[in-house]
Amino acid sequence: MKKLTLLRHAKSDWLDRSLRDFDRPLNARGLRGAKAMGLYAAEKGMAFDAVVASPAVRVTETIDHFETAFGQTLNPDWDRRIYLASSVTLIDVLRGVPDTADHVLMVGHNPGLEDLVFDLVADDGSSPLRDVVEEKFPTAALAVMEIAIDRWSDLDNRSAKLVEVTRPRDLDPELGPQDDD
Repeated sequence: MKKLTLLRHAKSDWLDRSLRDFDRPLNARGLRGAKAMGLYAAEKGMAFDAVVASPAVRVTETIDHFETAFGQTLNPDWDRRIYLASSVTLIDVLRGVPDTADHVLMVGHNPGLEDLVFDLVADDGSSPLRDVVEEKFPTAALAVMEIAIDRWSDLDNRSAKLVEVTRPRDLDPELGPQDDD
């Protein structure tokens, strides 16, 4: 059995229109959201054997603030393929994770992360949490899946069970949707 946790980057700053998309930092709400999710992961006793992440600035900053609140060093494997990747590419990245990693944290972007949930979790009515993701997988949201495989190379569509979805607003209503979302 493997476990996959997806973390979407926190809310980014759009004020400096001269920045490339890749270089956009987090805004103040994003910083709070990343910290809130890190505290939540610590309180839940989450432990990650491997972390794979997009090297985009908003992801690196999300990890920095998540990690500080989480209280553990994550040592991500920065993988440029994750930046704005499709679900197919994300599955390829995950298939390359060492089999010694039982719990993987993947930090990246939408729509890829959301689509990954849709591809890995069957749409058969058995997962009400899938409906939560269909409604919206907002910035700094966390989704946890259990996957009945022994090797990451065996990861395939419809192989996961979605066991948790947590959004920043679930932890702090002030981190919910704003007029600018």
